[in-house]
Amino acid sequence: MTKILLADDHVLVRQGFKMILSAQPDLQIVGEAGNGREVLELAEKLQPDLVIMDVTMPELNGIEATRRLADVAPRARVLALSMHKDAVYVREILRAGARGYLLKDSADSDLIAAVRSIAKGEAWLSPAVSDAVLTDYRRHVTDPLDLLTSREREVLQMIAEGKTNKEIATSLNLSVYTVEAHRGRVMEKLNLHSTGELVRFALRAGLID
Repeated sequence: MTKILLADDHVLVRQGFKMILSAQPDLQIVGEAGNGREVLELAEKLQPDLVIMDVTMPELNGIEATRRLADVAPRARVLALSMHKDAVYVREILRAGARGYLLKDSADSDLIAAVRSIAKGEAWLSPAVSDAVLTDYRRHVTDPLDLLTSREREVLQMIAEGKTNKEIATSLNLSVYTVEAHRGRVMEKLNLHSTGELVRFALRAGLID
């Protein structure tokens, strides 16, 4: 029996996936999460075999949650879920540790096949994104996100979501001074000079919708 944790910030999407997967005798939905933080909390508690992870979720996105999952649930494999075919989303979440990437408009049979493949330790890519991944791979782009620490990427996402330094400090249990220091280092490392530029960078990097 494959134990699955479903992570998507849209309840209807989760319900649809739950209906499809619960009908399979070898698959069991053990929990549902609406953002990246919930994913990590539930994964630590439930120790699922597989996490179906939406790439863009509020607070902590699927890419960052995937990166941190190994610390709390080392056995869990990740199937990324997205409506985006762009290579940047695919590249980032695969580099974070996901074993597969499924587009949200895929057929039910593709979802089941992807889940079973990844549960067996194989990889899975929606055919529509395979070309984008190959093209991107051939370019060998150096990713500026690699310059940032995990905490700096988290602060960058929250700034891009419109949160104030004080709100970020409260959410991450940091001082406002520390958040300002993180913001300063992010801008320095990425050579950005305003909040607007930070937001545009986060959009291009696939950190926010």
